[in-house]
Amino acid sequence: MNGTAEVWYGVVMGHDSPKAPRLKASDHPFLRGLDREFVDAISADSTDETYGTGEVLLREGAVADRFYLVFHGKVAVEVVSPEGVRRTVQTVGPGEVLGWSWISAPYAWQFDGRALKETRVVALDATALRGAMESRPTEGYRLLVRLLPVIGQRLENTRSQLLEFQGV
Repeated sequence: MNGTAEVWYGVVMGHDSPKAPRLKASDHPFLRGLDREFVDAISADSTDETYGTGEVLLREGAVADRFYLVFHGKVAVEVVSPEGVRRTVQTVGPGEVLGWSWISAPYAWQFDGRALKETRVVALDATALRGAMESRPTEGYRLLVRLLPVIGQRLENTRSQLLEFQGV
C-alpha cells in the first residue's frame, strides 16, 4: 500500500486495494432509522456501481428506473438548454441521494446526472422501491418525508439557475 487510505462508511481501504468491499444500501445515511425489513426489501435488487469522471448516471428523458444512494464521489445534476448549453443545477456527494423521477409517472428523468469524479453508488430498483412503499405505507411515507426536502432543494436550485440564465 502507498500509505494513503480512504474511509467508505466505516471501511478503511488503501487506494491500491484490489477490490473495494461491496456497498450496502443499509449503510447509507438516507436510509438510517427506517425499518430493517423495509430497507432489506428495497435493496434486495440493488447494485453497487462505480462511474468514472464524466460518465453519465442518468439522462434526461430516459426511463427513471433507479434511485441512487451516493457513497463516494460527486455528481453534477444538469439541465441542457435547447441551444445545447449545459448548466449544473446542483452537485450531489457522499451521503446524499440522486434521482427522484422514479416516484411518479411517467417515470422519466428530468435532469442529467454526470460524475464529476470517480463515484460509487448503490442503485435501488425503482419498481421494487415503489412496490415496497405501497405494501408498507408507513415506511413508504417515512421515505417520502425524507425525499421531499431533496425535491424541494432541486426545484429551488433549478429556479435560481433559470433566473441567473435569464439575467433576472
